[in-house]
Amino acid sequence: MKNRILLRTNLLICAILLIGFLLTALLSYRANYSAAIENIEQVSTLTSEGIYTQINSIFTKPVNISMTMANDSLLKTLLSKEREGPEDEAFLEPLKQYLNAYRLKYGYDSVFLVSTATGRYYHFNGFDRYLEPDDPENSWCYDLLDDPREFALNVDNDEVAGAGQQLTIFVNCKILDEEGEIQGLIGVGLRIDGLQTMLSDYKDEFGVNAYLIDGNGTIQVSDDHSGHDALSLFEIDRYSEEVQRRILDWNETGSARSFWVPDETGAPQSNYVIVRYLPDPDWHLVVERDTGALMQELNLHMAQTVLIILAIIVVILFIVSYTVRNFNRQIVTLARTFAYEKYALFEKATEELYENIYELDITHNRPANSATEAYFTSLGAPAGTPFGSALHIIAAKQVKEEFRQGYIATFSPENVLRAYASGQDTLRYDLMISSGGQDYYWMRITARIVRCESDGAIHMLTYRQNIDAEKRQERRLRELAQADETTGLLTRSAIQRLGEQLLSEKGAAMYAFFLCDIDNFKQANDKFGHDYGDSVIRAFAHTMQGQFQQDNILGRLGGDEFAALVPIPAGHGAEWATEKANALSGALRFLYGEEDRAWAVSASIGVALANADTAGFDDLYKRAEHALYQTKKRGRDGYTIAPPTADHDERTDKDGS
Repeated sequence: MKNRILLRTNLLICAILLIGFLLTALLSYRANYSAAIENIEQVSTLTSEGIYTQINSIFTKPVNISMTMANDSLLKTLLSKEREGPEDEAFLEPLKQYLNAYRLKYGYDSVFLVSTATGRYYHFNGFDRYLEPDDPENSWCYDLLDDPREFALNVDNDEVAGAGQQLTIFVNCKILDEEGEIQGLIGVGLRIDGLQTMLSDYKDEFGVNAYLIDGNGTIQVSDDHSGHDALSLFEIDRYSEEVQRRILDWNETGSARSFWVPDETGAPQSNYVIVRYLPDPDWHLVVERDTGALMQELNLHMAQTVLIILAIIVVILFIVSYTVRNFNRQIVTLARTFAYEKYALFEKATEELYENIYELDITHNRPANSATEAYFTSLGAPAGTPFGSALHIIAAKQVKEEFRQGYIATFSPENVLRAYASGQDTLRYDLMISSGGQDYYWMRITARIVRCESDGAIHMLTYRQNIDAEKRQERRLRELAQADETTGLLTRSAIQRLGEQLLSEKGAAMYAFFLCDIDNFKQANDKFGHDYGDSVIRAFAHTMQGQFQQDNILGRLGGDEFAALVPIPAGHGAEWATEKANALSGALRFLYGEEDRAWAVSASIGVALANADTAGFDDLYKRAEHALYQTKKRGRDGYTIAPPTADHDERTDKDGS
């Protein structure tokens, strides 16, 4: 009888344990699956941001350099003197020096020029070949000539002699003459292998496939393909027309479109896709993450768990009387293991991306674990302090004053609960923070809001990521977009944007626009070289800065052309502009260098006045440009004041005639 009772007891305990273990394994499987899906989304999003930032920084500089060369009046003048034969050394030698100077200065793999008049292709070693219209290898050139865009990027073999047919990303910019006709194309080339290596490193480290595709879906760059292959992304991934449209229609700069794509069996979460738009090359960055390996890993984990459970049950059938107490402890241990498995998996995947990870129980307004409570205690919040109160303590101790209110408002328990109720599962805030001293650095805090399945409470996982380098890079890119690299003055586009804004605001009754061109600048380059010419440009820019106020709009339009837009003091008019032009002309007449490297600098100046009737910046620029040409026609080294309108002619040169 005793044995039968023991047997029944053993069987009952085993049945209860078996059911309990199977249910726990099932719940753990579901929790791990949800955590893994969230991990894929977060890691893929962060990876796409990293790739997007790096590619933007790679493309920004060559585009700016190519645009600068395309607007260089020195190059336009040189190209207009092209002779019938490519062997003309009087034309070819200065062109080679010009292209090679840019190659050496910026370290590009290719610097080239195409003449639309003759179809000749030049590079820094001289004439290379003729571009025939019916040759498909030259389609990039003739396609851009028919394209309304100023520049375009293409991936192709570098066919220049000695280049070894290396795959290269070319930046092709149009050169326009004074009438707006296309004189030629100019640009630079970067080898594609470095970009492919970067994408391959992301694939190895984060398990994502990244593609740069054009508006037709053709792969321009990936870790193992290029635009030269003429391979469509949709030949590799058999996406539906709806998915293809969602990828190719996305054109919002700085933000991303992300979604799950079902597989051929209809599984809803097969591939996770993130799309970002790159405006300068007019390409799309597509980042994909496949869940196939994840499913295999989870299924294997489930099978291993079931086998372990069966082995444990077999052992319990024989020694249950001895192991009941120990087995109860194992249940508790396993339950804790499964409960924290989700957190451990996510923490492992993100520990290299974030400084700290903390978990809060928002429903009960408290830390969710001992590590989080210890962190609050280290910042001066006594043990047992509610999370809402500890938030204020952290803000006062670490957060820079202007970010404190936003920090508290974003992560307060009330706001977290409101966000979750509205269907929002992520909160993010960028702020400046310190480690206890006075030095602040940029930090991004990302919070994921989830409902805990065990107790139904709303939990928040917070991830602290140091983004100080990213913010510095953003600031540097903004400065580069507005500043000329040689002189530090504003670029042509920045002058035009600020000029339009200033004229539309009409903060002063009148403005004077000074357009300056260095006289015979080509002679300095030809005689002493481009490095000497750059130093003349810098000296000229420095002299101009000394003639204007710090808040005046002053910049370099390209090559040896400079401009300044300044308000005319109240009570003054054209006479003030005349006096200023006379003083400026005198200041810009100086001897640069010494002994055998001395060169006499002078400038031709055109001045246009803006008032309430001025149509806009373009009208002001054209009138100043016309006045500049009048100065050059009279022999340079002087100035001309443009007439107020086109109906009559009033000009003044440097001698007042």
